[in-house]
Amino acid sequence: MPALPQTFAALSDPVRFAMVERLLSEGELSAGELGRGFAISAPAVSQHLGVLRAAGIVKRRARAQQRLYSIEPAGLVSVVDWADQARHFWEAGLDRLERALNREARTP
Repeated sequence: MPALPQTFAALSDPVRFAMVERLLSEGELSAGELGRGFAISAPAVSQHLGVLRAAGIVKRRARAQQRLYSIEPAGLVSVVDWADQARHFWEAGLDRLERALNREARTP
């Protein structure tokens, strides 16, 4: 499983992020379908998809001459786990701040 920084690096590019969003909303798509709407060449689409595959975010399967791409759910688990830890950290900090402010407000 690729490291979390590699996953974030792969998602940091706007084209790759849009491709992932498209796969999430539309399901399995060919490389050509994923490249539609971007002002990039077919080799650039392939490079972007290669980065997403290396990061474990998408998987590829062959159907005749087509290469079809879909989301690899396990590849996004590390992002979900990281976001959940960050949420818990910030919620705990905000709860402590709220308690401190309430104590301060009650102090004459």
